[in-house]
Amino acid sequence: MTTQSTQSNQNSHVAHPAFKASEQLSSHLQQLLVDLIELSLQGKQAHWNVVGRNFRDLHLQLDEIVDAARGFTDDLAERMRALYITPDGRSTTVAKDTTLAPYPTREVDTSTCVDLIAASLYATAGTARRIHDAVEAEDPTTTDLLHTILERLEQLAWMVDAENRVANESAPAQVEA
Repeated sequence: MTTQSTQSNQNSHVAHPAFKASEQLSSHLQQLLVDLIELSLQGKQAHWNVVGRNFRDLHLQLDEIVDAARGFTDDLAERMRALYITPDGRSTTVAKDTTLAPYPTREVDTSTCVDLIAASLYATAGTARRIHDAVEAEDPTTTDLLHTILERLEQLAWMVDAENRVANESAPAQVEA
């Protein structure tokens, strides 16, 4: 008898959140989620297939990038749930919706890997920057999470990109948003 009563209460429960996300906010956060998932996957692909000079340092740095992307993925997905958004991190969704350029399936030299991963980091940060103002207008609390994500991704991008720079001779690649 207790089971029926509990089922009845579960079926009739109505949540009364103080805030519920709009379709636009949902779409923006979903796009960032997809790009963060893709960044973590590309980081692992690179980690497994990078070869060449300075291999060990880059190999370890890629794990740091993957850990950050995975952590932010979880933080963002949980924030989405708090706003009654259903995150979609399925592989088919990520493959279809990511804005990141594909990562090669072959071995990649460390110098090329640096350029590719830096580009993916900057592209993911670009997604966060592109959605920032609209997110802030609707939900400033979520914008705090975007700031954290941006700060770390741009730091990681700078660090990995520095591997291929020549002091006082080369400038960072132009970032396209």
